[in-house]
Amino acid sequence: MPAAPTHHRSLALGLLLGCLPALACAGQASPQRMSTATVTATVDGLSLSDIAWLRRDGFGLDSATLAHYRQLGRTRFLDEQLAGGDDTLPPQVAAQIQAFPVVNTPLPALWADFQSHNKQFKDTPAGPAKDAAKTAIQQYRRDLYQQAAQAELLHAVYGSNQLKEQLVWFWLNHFSVYADKGPVRVFAADYEEKVIRPHALGKFKDLVMATLQSPAMLVFLDNVHNVKDKTNENYARELMELHTLGVGSGYTQADVQQLMRVLTGSGLLPPNQARRRGGFMWIRPMPLRNAFPAARNGFFVFNPDKHDFGDKDFLGQTIKGSGYAEIEQAVDLIVRQPACAHFVSQRLAEYFIDDQPSPALVDAMAHTFQRTDGDIAAVLRTMLLSKEAAAVGGHKFKDPTRFLVSAMRLTYDGQPVPNAVPLVNWLRQMGEPLYGRITPDGWPLDSASWTGSGQMSKRFDFARVIGSGRNRLFVDDNGSADAANDPPPGAPDLQGSALYRDAIAPQLSDATRKALSQARSPMEWNTFLLSSPDFNYR
Repeated sequence: MPAAPTHHRSLALGLLLGCLPALACAGQASPQRMSTATVTATVDGLSLSDIAWLRRDGFGLDSATLAHYRQLGRTRFLDEQLAGGDDTLPPQVAAQIQAFPVVNTPLPALWADFQSHNKQFKDTPAGPAKDAAKTAIQQYRRDLYQQAAQAELLHAVYGSNQLKEQLVWFWLNHFSVYADKGPVRVFAADYEEKVIRPHALGKFKDLVMATLQSPAMLVFLDNVHNVKDKTNENYARELMELHTLGVGSGYTQADVQQLMRVLTGSGLLPPNQARRRGGFMWIRPMPLRNAFPAARNGFFVFNPDKHDFGDKDFLGQTIKGSGYAEIEQAVDLIVRQPACAHFVSQRLAEYFIDDQPSPALVDAMAHTFQRTDGDIAAVLRTMLLSKEAAAVGGHKFKDPTRFLVSAMRLTYDGQPVPNAVPLVNWLRQMGEPLYGRITPDGWPLDSASWTGSGQMSKRFDFARVIGSGRNRLFVDDNGSADAANDPPPGAPDLQGSALYRDAIAPQLSDATRKALSQARSPMEWNTFLLSSPDFNYR
């Protein structure tokens, strides 16, 4: 990408780096915003509190969101989102996602094709043919990953229910899987679309069970290798430590080992036996040494021949050996622990509200969690109707995904882009690739993890690329302009847009206004805005 003029790069970077001192002192406010006397001021019916709330509720603002919020008001707008039904996409974007083979190919066929490619590479003799086969399989694997990542990013940018889109990303990160491990990349798109998305606003127990049965999770955390007399405790440990209870919640290593025994026999069917059918099935293949049936759900299979049927002492309760029912009983015990309610509420509040959310808010959310049997929508309603959710001048710094998606939503304001590959690449270069966290803890949620000088420099570069309008978002793989989606003529006119006037301008600091006044072109103006602390905080 062409280099930015040195003076203006220094100015924008200086503006962005100016936010770092505030992050160095936990609990201090972000760089100076408008005075508190202006908090109740309105612009076309929107107060600064409304804008602050919407910036927490969704990835980023666009004109359609503002119009819908004005029409419904905060509570009705929120309740409509929490109902979860309307997460539609523009028709062109929906068709774009549906055209990806990782989305439109039945999962058994996709996995069988993956295995076929691997076998073909393995069977190719050494020499030039092997080198060519290596290049081909690397490209094949890269395409699988890029399609899955594009699908999720397109949902994030264009999804009409922005609260749900944030939740989908949050749960993908909370129940993190790593695409480069074995066949996980084959299952990544299905994991987002069929496992996380349908359960993002439902009961937490159902979400845990869905991830437990997903091939992506079973492979990533090795439960496919957890069988009687040859156990593996990776998934049992992370299920408790990272997914549900958290460190220091009172469970013991003995509990981990007992949960590992509960999970023995939970694995995957081979591709030729799996079918793309919804719903849960009991099956009784022959021969079976046990009186308990096997259970199957898509690729997931519970095989009683590989299960430890001994009784387990888990979290102070005895779980009788009963096959698959043990798993449901164990998960029920976990999610009913007060520690689970608090841990999940804490993580949600850290992501949506603040690095250090108030104990009172987390306690209120945890109380709702327990009262509603882990109803995620109810917990979010408690959080988003709190005073903290509408507070002006928050100091939560955007992680790379939030920065990228919000920049796209503001700059292109609903205009579909036919090529989402650059989004995947930009996110990777900013250090937060989808399905790219090697360790199972997911990407960090705290602001300080994303404020290094290297991150700031990258953020400036991509603010310029997005704000210039000169990028590959509007060209096909061959570099030709897409006839159905002409790129905007030059840099998008953010400064003249109603979206900027109503939702961005009212909350800009004096420092940002001064920097914007020194821009020499629309491209530089856009770059300075997207690089500013005001845009990078939420």
